[in-house]
Amino acid sequence: MAVHYMTQEGLDKLKKDLADALAQRPVISAQIAEARDKGDLSENAEYEAAREAQGLLELNISKLQDLVANARVIDESQIGTEKVQMLNKVKVKNLTVGSVMEFTLVGENEADFAHGKLAATTPIGKALMGHSKGDVVEAHVPSGIMKFEILDITL
Repeated sequence: MAVHYMTQEGLDKLKKDLADALAQRPVISAQIAEARDKGDLSENAEYEAAREAQGLLELNISKLQDLVANARVIDESQIGTEKVQMLNKVKVKNLTVGSVMEFTLVGENEADFAHGKLAATTPIGKALMGHSKGDVVEAHVPSGIMKFEILDITL
């Protein structure tokens, strides 16, 4: 039962996804009932497909319920910019290739690198956490060690 840190926006999205999943229960139950009415269940592919869809839906519902139950919303008013922490926008320079990147550190469920949201649990996120502007940090990634200089920390 791990704690999942997220923004209020992230929690609201999870709750919507859970409500949508719960709304699918009657639909799948109806599909199962319809397939069951077609006769012999041992050779009924439609019935098997509906049962499999029900299993996947229940697994997804269980996962979403766990995430919502163990969510901890981060109070954005308590976020500072002295050291890197969750919800900070961090501008770093990759010292190996010289490129500059900027991203916001978020919880795993809100991560979306294409939109500049990096999970704080990634090797780069973990390496940056707790460091200050001007620090050089090493991130142990699958391809080796990457060095970053923290250029700026903002909200």
